[in-house]
Amino acid sequence: MQDRRKKPDISATFKSLDTEEAIDLYFYRPVGYRWALLFERFGVSPNTVTVAAIFIGIVAGVCFYFRDMAVNVAGMLLLVWANTYDSADGQLARMTGKISPMGRMLDGFCGDLWFITIYAAICFRLMPQWGVWIWLLGAFTGYFHSRQAAMADYYRNIHLLFLKGKSGSELSHSAILKEEYKRLGWKKDFFYKLANVLYTHYTAGQEQWSPRFQRMMRVLRERYGDEAPGWFREAFRTKSLSLMKYANMLSFNTRIIALFAALFMDRPWLYFVFEATVLNGMLLYMTVRHERFCAAFTERLTAETAEYD
Repeated sequence: MQDRRKKPDISATFKSLDTEEAIDLYFYRPVGYRWALLFERFGVSPNTVTVAAIFIGIVAGVCFYFRDMAVNVAGMLLLVWANTYDSADGQLARMTGKISPMGRMLDGFCGDLWFITIYAAICFRLMPQWGVWIWLLGAFTGYFHSRQAAMADYYRNIHLLFLKGKSGSELSHSAILKEEYKRLGWKKDFFYKLANVLYTHYTAGQEQWSPRFQRMMRVLRERYGDEAPGWFREAFRTKSLSLMKYANMLSFNTRIIALFAALFMDRPWLYFVFEATVLNGMLLYMTVRHERFCAAFTERLTAETAEYD
C-alpha cells in the first residue's frame, strides 16, 4: 500500500493569528498554502520561491512606468502573484522545517526590491511633468517606507517572541549578526556574508528606533535570563496586540490598495503623498505607543529587582 503523508493543516503554516491581517488570512495564506503544497511536492526550496517572488515583483514594478492601463493592471496582477509566493515561501519553510537565516534575509530583501523598482518606475513615469522634484519626493517617501516596513516587521517579531518564544519568532540582534559576520569568509561564504552585512545594517536600524525596548530587554535578561516569566509574557502580549493592526497596515496590503487606487486614477504621485502622511502618521503612533509601554515595563521590572535585592 502506498504511503501517503498527511498534508499539514493550513493553520500550522501561520506565524500566529495575532499577527495575521484579514486579507492575508482569507486570501494570501490560503493561496500561498496551495503553492507551498505544490512546491513541496516537487522539492522546491523556500529560498527558490523567494527568489522567484523577487523577480516577479520587479517585473510588476516595471509595468507601472507605462501610462497604459492594461499594462498597469498586468503589473498589479503580477504583484499579487509575487506576494502569494512571498506568503508561500514562509509557509513552505514552516511545513518542511527548512527555516534558515539566509531565508530570513532573502525574505526581508524581497519587498525592498519590489518597492525600489516601483518607486523608480513611478519617478521615471512622472519626470516629464515633475522634473527632478518627483525624485526628491520619491526619495523622501522611500526612506520612510523602509522605516515603516522595518519597524512593522520588528514589532511583529517582538510580539511573536513573547507569544511563542524564540522558536516562533525571527527576531534578530545586530550584535549576534556581527559575530556571525566575523566567522564567515569572503571566499567560501561570499553571498551569505554580503547578505549578513545588509541584514545587520537593517537590524541595527530597527534597534536604533526602539531604545526603550532595548533597555527593557537588557533588564529582562539581567533579571530572568533567556526565559521571560509568564506574567510578563501575557501582560506584554496584551499591550502589543493592540498595535498589530498598525504593523499589518504598514506592511503590504494597505499600501498596495493605495498604490492601485492611485494608478487607476492616473495620479501615481498620490501614492507618495499617502506614504508620507497617512502611513508616517501610523508609524509615529505605533512607535510612540510601543516605546511608552516598554518604558513602563522596564520600571516594573526594575522595581521587582529592587525588592529581591
